Amino acid sequence: MTPGFRPLRVGGCVRARAEQRPDGTLLLHSTEALGEFPARLTDRLEHFAATAPERVFAAQRGEGGAWVTISYAQMLERARRIAQALATRALSAERPVVILSDNDLDHLSLAFGALWAGVPYAPVSAAYSLLSQDYAKLRHILATLTPGLVFASDGAAYARAISACVGADIELVLARGAVEGRATTPFDALLAQAPGAAEAEAHARVGQDTIAKFLFTSGSTKQPKGVINTHRMLCANQQQILQAFAFLADEPPVMVDWLPWNHTFGGNHNVGIALYNGGTIYLDEGKPTPKGIAATLRNLREIAPTIYFNVPKGFEEIARAMDHDDALRERFFSRVRAFMYAGAGLSQAVWDHLDRHAVATLGQRIRMFTGLGMTETAPSCTFAVGEDVASGHIGLPAPGVEVKLAPVDGKLEIRFRGPNVMPGYWRAPAETAAAFDDEGYYRTGDAVTLLDPADPTRGLRFDGRIAEDFKLATGTFVSVGPLRAKLILAGDPLVQDVVVAGLNRDDIGLLVFPRIDDARRRFALPADWSAAQVLASAEMRAFFQALLDRVWAEGTGSATRPARMLLLAEPPAIDRGEVTDKGSINQRAVLAHRAALVERLYAEAPDAEVMLPKGQP
Repeated sequence: MTPGFRPLRVGGCVRARAEQRPDGTLLLHSTEALGEFPARLTDRLEHFAATAPERVFAAQRGEGGAWVTISYAQMLERARRIAQALATRALSAERPVVILSDNDLDHLSLAFGALWAGVPYAPVSAAYSLLSQDYAKLRHILATLTPGLVFASDGAAYARAISACVGADIELVLARGAVEGRATTPFDALLAQAPGAAEAEAHARVGQDTIAKFLFTSGSTKQPKGVINTHRMLCANQQQILQAFAFLADEPPVMVDWLPWNHTFGGNHNVGIALYNGGTIYLDEGKPTPKGIAATLRNLREIAPTIYFNVPKGFEEIARAMDHDDALRERFFSRVRAFMYAGAGLSQAVWDHLDRHAVATLGQRIRMFTGLGMTETAPSCTFAVGEDVASGHIGLPAPGVEVKLAPVDGKLEIRFRGPNVMPGYWRAPAETAAAFDDEGYYRTGDAVTLLDPADPTRGLRFDGRIAEDFKLATGTFVSVGPLRAKLILAGDPLVQDVVVAGLNRDDIGLLVFPRIDDARRRFALPADWSAAQVLASAEMRAFFQALLDRVWAEGTGSATRPARMLLLAEPPAIDRGEVTDKGSINQRAVLAHRAALVERLYAEAPDAEVMLPKGQP
């Protein structure tokens, strides 16, 4: 008998009503009404500063490794001081605050100061400053926003990007360090301001339609777009999440989280859950990589979360670490009630791996939540919170979210309308107009299928990005999303991601990003071998040849049967938009920038590195 789940309360997304239109459009609504929510996100900070002033809101390890904490009362005081400083400057939606840094307590304090004062802020991916070589995306974002103030945590780390992109007429605030030849304001100078009339008057003007922040899309195929996030969007979405994750009201959540705040999952969803429910968020300096995971594991050995979020690779690394770390496993499962992943599909193999650890520790499994959300919707629109959830499920609409499933190119595009949906893109009227249909639903570009075509209220399954799908030369339609998911699962644990080629070709080809470090460990290959040497090894070739042979044999036709494969030694590049800083691969960008490799893949006489199925006629 399969062990049951640790008990928890859920709601909000467990039932829906459906309406079918004659043209094939399907509408879905939650049967649960959306509850009241505050006018301003900072109302929750004010509430818990009054009712639980000493409770830790956020914590981060200091230089010596000890946790540095900020309570709810302290964060409110910091927010008001910073708001006083911001309110006395000529800042507005036309001249907002830009934050270049990764997650830290100063970043969080500045964000809440801006929220309190009604000054929009924009957290920008640190990779655009620290990893990019041409700063193209950073320049585009700054030109779009025309900021009045730019903040960076470390002058030395960000000096090159600042010198290249931040005009001398823009005030520069640094937490530490300096930028040669540039006047700067110490962050402590903002904190030194005493709350006064300026912040009080500014705060009184903040309402539901005040712009809280700008979040930029990843810009995988085009330049990033600035998504307007209002207080209404953020507060409504947190109420929607609370009604879906009803157990959050039973005890203040404790979270250990690394997800970047320039993304909606980390910055809106996760920080918002801690704030809205009076919880505590421990800032995790780790990353879901073989090297970066060490910091995350250290934190999880010390802090037991009550709910845990990560990208699929993060869950994979944690599950693997628990294979030989009983203390980590005991601590991690001691009080966690639910998991949730985002950013990509979670392999069923990793899911099962987590279940085995939970059962060995608790005798029960931990519920894994999934759903669908995006930057334009603050982010959450649907959740799958039942006990029968599997990889690929996205559930049913959250309270207050109206879902439209519209027939597009032979698929069902999912579209959203509700108080959590953006009013538009900043300074981009054409893109805004194109983003909504004639009934005001946001057009996601994502396709879904019904779990049960006879009963739409059973829930939805993700069916890939419509723009990624294509036709072979035969006219056969290839659905990329499900095929990629199948290949990643079949290639576990050595497949990082797969790009599917074949537009106007006779058959499907695969460009595969392998997990080089995992391959070195699995096959005991020399640590100093290059990626090219690892890919050329007999063990690696045999593994991927077997994978290609298997998926070829299991295919039911040209739309599901890859006929050629090429392993890529060069990882995806963030400058080219091939990958986001959360690790999500963009199919179209990879195909565009690696067109020469696609030609190699389909050469009339393929070279030795191109693999072909042994069973191919």
